[in-house]
Amino acid sequence: MSEVDKRNRLGEEPFSYKDSKDKKVFIYWHGKQVTILKGKESDKFLARIEKAYSKEKQLIMAKVTGNFKHGNEKMK
Repeated sequence: MSEVDKRNRLGEEPFSYKDSKDKKVFIYWHGKQVTILKGKESDKFLARIEKAYSKEKQLIMAKVTGNFKHGNEKMK
């Protein structure tokens, strides 16, 4: 994991998520909504996130958003 997050950005836990009754998953970065998962995508995400621990959860959410893998994201 240390090879993936060399600058320890995920240690700050910038990502969070919330699931709704209608099986949608809302993913947030620093409190701002960045993506919504629906259907099979949300089922797959919830299955993976349940088994993961803190830093893994952050990595899963970063990968799902797609735009947070370049290392040049601006902080608030």
